[in-house]
Amino acid sequence: MRRVRPQQRDTIPVRLPNGREVALLRVRDPRARRLRLLVSERGPRLTIPPGASNDQAQRFLDQHLHWLADQLEEDPQAPATGPLIPGEPAQVRLRGEWLEVQWQSARWLHVAQDGQALLIGLPDEVRPDALRRTLHEFYLSQARADVGRWLPRYLDGLPRPPREWRIRPLTSLWGSLSTSGTMSLDLSLALAPPPAFEYVLVHELCHLLQANHSPAFWHEVELRFPDWRLQRRWLREEGMDIKRELRQLIQ
Repeated sequence: MRRVRPQQRDTIPVRLPNGREVALLRVRDPRARRLRLLVSERGPRLTIPPGASNDQAQRFLDQHLHWLADQLEEDPQAPATGPLIPGEPAQVRLRGEWLEVQWQSARWLHVAQDGQALLIGLPDEVRPDALRRTLHEFYLSQARADVGRWLPRYLDGLPRPPREWRIRPLTSLWGSLSTSGTMSLDLSLALAPPPAFEYVLVHELCHLLQANHSPAFWHEVELRFPDWRLQRRWLREEGMDIKRELRQLIQ
């Protein structure tokens, strides 16, 4: 049986066009098929496939430095977010809107939306992990409701529906479709404007027709969701913020 070589990792400093210096994780992955640059809540990462030279990897990185700077730029107008502290003023996002957190005395811990407020019923004693689990379940229920509302309208014209669909926190992806037909969607999309979330759903469904990102695939996306370019741009520009916000709330 052929033995697969382990990944080789190192971290290098990178100077961005705006003058900021960041640490970039560089990964030589024997399973990778192409050069890939991504940003997660852990920072930027460059994946290098077998056969790609250091010079090729550097040229690829240089070509994408402006994109990397845009991904790492924080919005100074966005409210500060972090783990919720019972009783402390806070704001959280849901479906692209900022909601004021309102704490209320209650016999049991629960979360509900009331207009532009997020009501959190708080008993006299509550563990931080219990609050995080309750917020996780709240966002999960909201995301499931949205997908359940959108999915039926896109099933016509597909060779088959997804075998099943799951919603969970994803590190860098927004969604995926396995070869078995299981669709995964990122839970942080519950914080995004609904059109951005719906675009990701359509994107993954179209992989049932085209298991690639060829022009034929994007044609299928265009037929079903003409606004996809605008929503993809929003995810590229704002996506790391909502991933970070969700992580702070539930992890």
